[in-house]
Formats: sequence, C-alpha cells, structure tokens
Amino acid sequence: MIKALRGTKDILPDEIPLWRHIEDTGRDIFDIYGYKEIRTPIIEEAGLFTRSIGDATDIVQKEMYVFSDRGGRNVALRPEATASIARAYIENSLFQSGGTVKLFYIGPMFRSERPQQGRQRQFYQIGLEAIGSNSPLVDAEVITLGARFLEALGIKRFHIKLNSLGCREDKIKAMEGHRKNFKPYLEKLCDTCKSRYEKNVLRIFDCKNPSCMEIAKSIDAGQELCAVCADYFEKVKSGLDVAGIQYTVDYKIVRGLDYYTGTVFEITQEDLGAKDAICAGGRYNNLIKELGGRDTPAIGFAFGMERLVLALQGVTGYRSQAAGVEVFVAVTGGALYSQAFKLLDSLRKAGISSEMDYDTRSLKAQMGKAEKIGAKFAIILGEEEFKNGKVAVKDMKEHSQKEVELANLISELSGRCDEREK
Repeated sequence: MIKALRGTKDILPDEIPLWRHIEDTGRDIFDIYGYKEIRTPIIEEAGLFTRSIGDATDIVQKEMYVFSDRGGRNVALRPEATASIARAYIENSLFQSGGTVKLFYIGPMFRSERPQQGRQRQFYQIGLEAIGSNSPLVDAEVITLGARFLEALGIKRFHIKLNSLGCREDKIKAMEGHRKNFKPYLEKLCDTCKSRYEKNVLRIFDCKNPSCMEIAKSIDAGQELCAVCADYFEKVKSGLDVAGIQYTVDYKIVRGLDYYTGTVFEITQEDLGAKDAICAGGRYNNLIKELGGRDTPAIGFAFGMERLVLALQGVTGYRSQAAGVEVFVAVTGGALYSQAFKLLDSLRKAGISSEMDYDTRSLKAQMGKAEKIGAKFAIILGEEEFKNGKVAVKDMKEHSQKEVELANLISELSGRCDEREK
C-alpha cells in the first residue's frame, strides 16, 4: 500500500473546520489592519533562498528541498515565504502603489526536518509582511496584530519575547563579541555549532543540542546598540506599551536567518510543551535591496498553522465540528427518487445545503444518515402527501414534524435555517 511520505500529513474533513476557523479569523483581523492576501509559487529558484536566508543556515545546508527541473534549473520548494514575497514585491513593482505595502499569506512550506508534534516536512504558515516603512510604530503594529490574532482565536497563556539586533554594524559587533564569548567552549560545541561559530555565531543560541544549550545559557547575550538603534527599540517598546501588549525583552532571541536586522521577536504558548514557539518574526531592512530592489525597509512574522491547531485544541470549550448540511431529503418509496433529486436541485439552487441517500434504503436508514451527517431538517416525501403537493418537514433537533406545501417549502426552510443560525 502506498502511504503518504514521512513528514507529510493528510488533513482530513473532520479537521478542516478548525483549520478554516484559523484561516478565516486571520483573514478577518488582517483585513482590519489593512493587509491584503498574496499567493506566491511554492517553487522558486534555489538561489533566492540561498541569498536571502543565508548559506550558513540549517535551512539551506540541511533542510531545503532542492532539485534540477527538466530545464536544468536549480529549483527549491519554498522553506519560508518572506523571500518569495520580497521577490514578488520587486518583480511586480508593488512599490508603485506608494506608502507601506501590507501583505499576508497562507500556505505550505517545505523543510526536510525530523518530523515531530506540530512540525512536518510539509507544514503550513499564516503570516504577513509590512514593506516600505521604517517606523517603530509599524513594528509595534505587527507585534500587536500577532497578539490580537491569538486573542481572537481564544488562545491564552502566550508570551511575546522581544529583542533588537540593531543595524548591520551593531550586528557585526555583536557577532564579534559572541565569538570571543564562545571561544573557550569551542571544542565542546557540536559539529554544527563549530561551523556556526565561523559563519553565523548567533545561530548557536538556537541550537537544540543539550550541551550547546547549556553553554548558550551561560553566555551573556546582551549587546550594545548604537544610539539610533537603541532609540528605535525604545520607541517600539513604547508603542507596545501604548497598545497594552505585554512582552519580555530576551537578548537570546536572535532569529538566525541572515536577513534579520533590528527588531526580532517570538511568541511562545505554554500548552505546547518544549516546542512552544508559535510565531516568529522581525525586521529585514536589507533584504529587498540585496535581492536587486530598492533600499526598502520591511518587517513581518509567520505563525505555524500546526502549532496553532495544537494550541486551539487546548482551548477550553472549543469544539471542532464539521458543519452539517441544512436539509436532508428522504423518500418513502423508490418511485419518488427522481422527484427527490429534482427537489434537491431546487434547494441547492436556492442556496440551501442539501443531501440525500442515493442508495435505495429504508426510511429508517435514511433518517439515520440524516442524523449522522448533522442535518438540521429532513424533508420526507410520502406518496400520498406528494400527490397533494405537500411534504413532511422534520426538525431534527426538536424532533417535531409538520406538513408544508411544496410551493412554500423553500421560503419556509430558508426562514427556519436563518433562525437556527442566529
């Protein structure tokens, strides 16, 4: 039997309502903040990610799916969306609209990681990018939006961890300082972190190797920002204070991807255990210029959909239920099936979700199916009643039943379905 590839997962119909709830909530709140949806290809030139993410990162070195297509091009499945959106921003001249371009996305990403709870090789993200403004209030807005999104979902016990990497010069100084700090422990670091020590020492703070984690804990991750960057960071924090957003400054939030500068942050959620990061983001003021565009500041974040699903499953009182159909059409005899099908089509054209049992089965079996699929009402076609232009309508919740004229059926059901929705 052929099975799904390791690290991929079918999202089954019973699970979809929860996923759609997250997506719909995201779309609603992004719209309130002025963000518009963008959809980029899941395949890109591999060089896009090598240049943007950094060839010293685990993503590029170990996790990215890279292959040659039939045209001999070096292609990658996107491991994240920011680089793709930066490419789309440049290629489609989105800057021509003027001001800050606000974009959000929902879709699959791909990384060849060890599969675990809340993390697959094909995983999904919902995120956004604000491109074109270098205002600290935009940083505050992006982080605030992340918190409001979680609040709208009903997810509690989340924590925002905030830091600033400063400008490019600040980041270079910090990396030089961290190399001095880690040098006495160099031989005790894992092989990967020994490589990170030379290429991007900040990545050591992200290592999950126990011995490296212990060493990183002993290192003072604080850094001295230049006056401009220090003032900027204070304004970001002030903006969050004004919005009433609680946060903790954590100097070990470094966001190891090469394109990050300035504000960086993570949101963790207590119910997720050791792998508690549910969102990560930050400012990347140099990326668009490095990809061939204008000198354009930007900031964004991404939530892991699988992590949101896990967190939402822990919300007290939340139930993920597939929406039942509004009406089930049942018949008392095989001769009425064509009439039932015609009625079914009329109901659907009127916008009433409807279903019937296409197999010739007893009325009891049909009503059992109506109950199983969560129908709100059942229409029962009886031979004598139908000859007289009537059908029986049963309220599946109230267990009450009454006859309704066929001519009035759709208006009757439309009204009763609308009442049930309230």
